[in-house]
Amino acid sequence: MLISKQKQQENIAEYIIYMYQIEDVIRAYNFDLDKIIENYVAPTLPDQSFINQYKSWYSGLISDMQSQRKQKTGHLVELNEILLELAYLHNMLLTQANDEKYQALTDTAQPLLEEFKSKSNLKDKNNIEVMLQAMYMKLLLKLQKKEISDETEQAFDSMRAQLAYLTRAYHQMKRGELNFFNN
Repeated sequence: MLISKQKQQENIAEYIIYMYQIEDVIRAYNFDLDKIIENYVAPTLPDQSFINQYKSWYSGLISDMQSQRKQKTGHLVELNEILLELAYLHNMLLTQANDEKYQALTDTAQPLLEEFKSKSNLKDKNNIEVMLQAMYMKLLLKLQKKEISDETEQAFDSMRAQLAYLTRAYHQMKRGELNFFNN
């Protein structure tokens, strides 16, 4: 809850990946708020003074996921809206802004991204969503303590670099500091 707010303000890509994880946690606990709090949240809190805030936050997420019919798969509408903003910004950086650095990062990541798409069930997703899913997959592999080959790590790094640049531009855009026509 507090982590999500901080990530949303400071690093939108990390926020999305964090929220993917939270959605999966909610599904793993079968939308049972008490089990989530008891087994997932409470053990991580230094003190229990925040427990009611976490209950409220998770309760809201559970309600949203259920009302949006995201019990089995998919992401919250709020996350999909951010993905659309990121995809729009991605296109703006490549076309209107002609951002050469972003173009170079995109060119480096693109073949690796296409390879990842071909090996996954994300063929119909836009490149930004695919990169975020790849970063989430990397997180899951690390949490499971699975080895990541050097080649796969390089692919993740190229996507991470492009996402980092896009994330910085996103936050600049949100603060009104990004001008597409003065580059």
